[in-house]
Amino acid sequence: MHFSPGTHRFLSGSSFVSFGVPEHLQCCSVKRNHSSTSLEEGSGRTPHLRTMRSSLAPGIWLLRAFSRDSWYRGLILLLTFLIYTCYHMSRKPISVVKSQLHRNCSELENPNNSNSTTWCNWAPFDQDNYKELLGGVDDAFLIAYAVGMFISGIFGERLPLRYYLFAGMLLSGIFTALFGLGYYWNIHQLWYYVFVQIFNGLAQTTGWPSVVTCVGNWFGKGKRGFIMGIWNSHTSVGNILGSLIAGIWVDSAWGLSFIVPGIVIAVMGIISFFFLVEYPEDVNCTPPQHHNGPVEDLGTSVDSVAGHCSERERGTEGAGCSKESNEKLEAISFLGALRIPGVVEFSLCLLFAKLVSYTFLFWLPLYIVNVAHFGPKEAGDLSTLFDVGGIIGGILAGIISDYTNGRATTCCAMLIVAAPMLFLYNSFGQNGIASSVVMLIICGALVNGPYALITTAVSADLGTHKSLKGNAKALSTVSAIIDGTGSIGAALGPLLAGLISPTGWNNVFYMLISADVLACLFLSRLVYKEIQVWSGNVNRNRGSCLALTHPR
Repeated sequence: MHFSPGTHRFLSGSSFVSFGVPEHLQCCSVKRNHSSTSLEEGSGRTPHLRTMRSSLAPGIWLLRAFSRDSWYRGLILLLTFLIYTCYHMSRKPISVVKSQLHRNCSELENPNNSNSTTWCNWAPFDQDNYKELLGGVDDAFLIAYAVGMFISGIFGERLPLRYYLFAGMLLSGIFTALFGLGYYWNIHQLWYYVFVQIFNGLAQTTGWPSVVTCVGNWFGKGKRGFIMGIWNSHTSVGNILGSLIAGIWVDSAWGLSFIVPGIVIAVMGIISFFFLVEYPEDVNCTPPQHHNGPVEDLGTSVDSVAGHCSERERGTEGAGCSKESNEKLEAISFLGALRIPGVVEFSLCLLFAKLVSYTFLFWLPLYIVNVAHFGPKEAGDLSTLFDVGGIIGGILAGIISDYTNGRATTCCAMLIVAAPMLFLYNSFGQNGIASSVVMLIICGALVNGPYALITTAVSADLGTHKSLKGNAKALSTVSAIIDGTGSIGAALGPLLAGLISPTGWNNVFYMLISADVLACLFLSRLVYKEIQVWSGNVNRNRGSCLALTHPR
């Protein structure tokens, strides 16, 4: 009597019934039951039938419902999500603490009964030009981040990502904590905070190229927009956590607002060192297909990536063959990455999209304090709604772009709608708590949706472009170029906000609206090409229908 592998059996005399247990366990069960029967016979007792076992536990059915590859992909998605959540969480506290470093002391009770009007402020940010000084601290981080990002991608392609992330997260944790230790060490020199921010900005460049490369190695193009739209919510989740953690201590001991996130990101770096897997082939999982359509024609099959492994080699050794051949491929040059179609356009679009996003990231709590007259903690909590909208916008952008296969058109449409919404938020958003909540969520979705799509799905698409012939080592450089160019805008936005805000917050919003319009203009050529492709598909489908309904 034949039994298929993986079925339950129970003894009934000498008969077996199948239920679904691995074969090696069946053997043990059979031996155990035979020995039990022999003992009963030897002892003179009458053998009795064993009771039927219960069906397989629901939790085990759930575990078996997913393949080994799926579990590994889920692990990588979760781990990289948590990694970059920690990166953004450690960047956020400065925006919340700003309003504590310089306050309106006349509204507070002076415990020392002094005549100083700056007794409650933290030097050197107790001066009249405090906005420019705070903007300088922001730009120390952002300029270092922008410059380092172009270099980081090159290192990321040549170093093991697990080691690279581990070192970067430890350094980020150290420098984030050092900023907060300035409170306990009673440091009032501007150069200290500027230097800490510069080194922190350089350390933080290790994160983005590494996690995008890792996710791109594990996931193909099919549902990349949707998957990465959900995954990219780590940016907003990190900002929310950073705001909430910083808000706990901002009024009492703002140094802890930096020290706690610094410890968290360092611990996460240790976890990534022990569990991160860079390539599916490292654990004998199937590498993804990066392009739609027949794989053989696009040159992105396992053959092209693995240096044309033979069918016999591809059995249990296919992963190893793919890995070895992939390692032999040379990393793409900086100019070579720029020649990939779409890299320049999306990079310039992201420059202005990120300018808007990072201006909100670093200045929104202070804007709410100045305009709506909330306290520092309340302003920090309210600013998290912008990031809640960012989560929604990133997922919607991914779903729409997957359905339409139009990444550029999706980004451009959201940016066009974002411009008037920014104007409405500045004009009417502070009229009441309800209007502020609703408009912050909408603005967050429209501003961060295109930013999320470009930095994730678009970067992964371009980094695995069919012109690269399966060279996966281009992904880190492409991601670094796109995000590095965007980081220039991220540095310009807070700098311009610091310079313009003394003339009025209205002028800051006019600057943000202008940046939105420019971001749309840089995508206009790609939008036109996508519309042409859609028109061609419609005409072909119409021709096919006519041929079927009116055969010759």
